[in-house]
Amino acid sequence: MAVALRMSRQGKKKSPFYRIVAADKRKARDGKFIELLGTYHPATKVLKLDNDKYQKWLKVGAQPSGTLKAIVHRSARGTAQPKQAA
Repeated sequence: MAVALRMSRQGKKKSPFYRIVAADKRKARDGKFIELLGTYHPATKVLKLDNDKYQKWLKVGAQPSGTLKAIVHRSARGTAQPKQAA
């Protein structure tokens, strides 16, 4: 079974938040998942991630989506801060 680390959309219309999940690649984006790893709120740019679980899935060969990889990388660098209004 091929496992992907990706974001599953939750929340109401025009106000999303995402669950970060380990899921079978063949399942739907918002469908059944194997394990919940954390959440991401794009409006506030808050990432809550269980890093131990995330690293465990990477070690066993799970592939993160491009978006998730970028968000985790930004968060690790400390630049996932809310943007200032211009």
